[in-house]
Amino acid sequence: MDALKIVLQVVLGITSLLLTLLILLHKGRGGGMSDMFGGGVTTSLGSSGVAERNLNRITVVLGLVWGTVIIALGLIMRFSVES
Repeated sequence: MDALKIVLQVVLGITSLLLTLLILLHKGRGGGMSDMFGGGVTTSLGSSGVAERNLNRITVVLGLVWGTVIIALGLIMRFSVES
């Protein structure tokens, strides 16, 4: 059980870093923090290219993996019997 816990903690660290980087790669949609710091007016709010759609898909999948790992770690810590 300890090996599984260590593997899940490593996966959690890697997915946390990757998720942060992927979120930062998204372009601003306007009206939020990006406008506050000089994001300006975006001209193509409705259109997104193939790269943006793929980035969205990868971010969602990675977010689901991240959430699943957190739930699994919580369950392991909750039900682990320590002697």
